[in-house]
Amino acid sequence: MRVKQISVFLENKSGRLAQVSDVLGAGGVNIRALSIADTTDFGILRLIVSDPDRAYRLLKEAGFTVNLTDVLAVELEDRPGGLAQALKPLAEAGMNIEYLYAFVQKARDAALVVFRVEQMDEAANVLQARGIRLVPGEEVYRL
Repeated sequence: MRVKQISVFLENKSGRLAQVSDVLGAGGVNIRALSIADTTDFGILRLIVSDPDRAYRLLKEAGFTVNLTDVLAVELEDRPGGLAQALKPLAEAGMNIEYLYAFVQKARDAALVVFRVEQMDEAANVLQARGIRLVPGEEVYRL
């Protein structure tokens, strides 16, 4: 139930994000979700894409520093308190979330939350025990 996420180290200078999107677009890889965490000198771009293995190869060949990381994706109701239904059980289990980001699927009236925790298998078990749907990578890549 894990999803492959692309992480790209970017120097904090004009045009670097455009270069990433150009490389992926030219290679036929569609971006499904993204998040950027930055400092003064650099940023970490995290991406969910339609073809993570291809994206990894294309970005490596273009000279980017890139990693593939496993994350979890859960489908939640797009309503007030929807996010809490996933975060509360993890907090009760003593699990720390390293980072998360989300996007909305209007066709399904659902939010998809992508997150990373140290205990990936334990987190998946906790969420599934609460009836929270983990979305398989193949499904996320096709969104």
